[in-house]
Amino acid sequence: MSIIVVGSINADLAVQVHRHPKPGETLMGSGGTITPGGKGANQAVAAALQGASVRFVGAVGNDAYATPALRCLTKSGVDLTGISHVEDTTGLAVIAISADGENTIIVIPGANAWVDAEAVKQHTTDIAAADIVLLQGEIPAEGFQAAVDAATHRVVINLAPVVPVDRDALLQADPLMANEHEAALVLQQLGHEVAEEDSKNPEKLAADLLDAGFASVVLTLGAAGALVATPEGSELVPSPKVTAVDTTGAGDAFAGALVARLDAGDSLLDAAHHAVRVAAYAVTGRGAQDSYPTRDDQLPQV
Repeated sequence: MSIIVVGSINADLAVQVHRHPKPGETLMGSGGTITPGGKGANQAVAAALQGASVRFVGAVGNDAYATPALRCLTKSGVDLTGISHVEDTTGLAVIAISADGENTIIVIPGANAWVDAEAVKQHTTDIAAADIVLLQGEIPAEGFQAAVDAATHRVVINLAPVVPVDRDALLQADPLMANEHEAALVLQQLGHEVAEEDSKNPEKLAADLLDAGFASVVLTLGAAGALVATPEGSELVPSPKVTAVDTTGAGDAFAGALVARLDAGDSLLDAAHHAVRVAAYAVTGRGAQDSYPTRDDQLPQV
């Protein structure tokens, strides 16, 4: 076991609309299909498809959504023995995708709320044995902290959504992965004021996060690529130019590919160069996990 993901599993209900509705407005749409999702599951699948050995700790409900939610985790070869079936609904994400590929997402935690400290501590031995522990923000804060406490090697955190978690646990991230909006929220959570002009300046955000105590930072910048920052300096990693069909799960594709390459021995910068290509591939297909490439797929070039 090289990577263990402690995180969320969702069924994604996706609809397509010409544009996103305004408050109080009703629009006609299409789609309505159920596909596998959840930030934890997305990242685990992306890592496994890039050749990593991945184990998952999480929970699904005893309902009809559990089977489609687990489909790609199973198909990609992720070890699912750490997944519990609980008396609740499986996590559900309602996703609206506009014609330009942008999305809005509403997440209902369901069984993910059961991934608390008690549940995570049942897997302490496996977490301690993992070379990389990968975490997001879709499980309870106490479960998040228990996973960090159990880790003995590298911890990688993508605190999305940005929820209140233990400060010391969060600062164990190496790297912290975030988009610009999330980076500003993390800084605010750590007690730093973020000026409006700084919230749109990736270099300043990354520098402030390093000053706050993170060992390394990777900011995802959408079509612009990613910014990798360490105490030695920062570098922009450009993304290939592609026509986006659906951006759902693109950041998770990046995160999973990044940890897969880190686990394979790549430097953080080299891992990011690979991850932007995986994310670019992902936005050319619909859905999250179903759009992720395998090692045999041809990735777009920068």
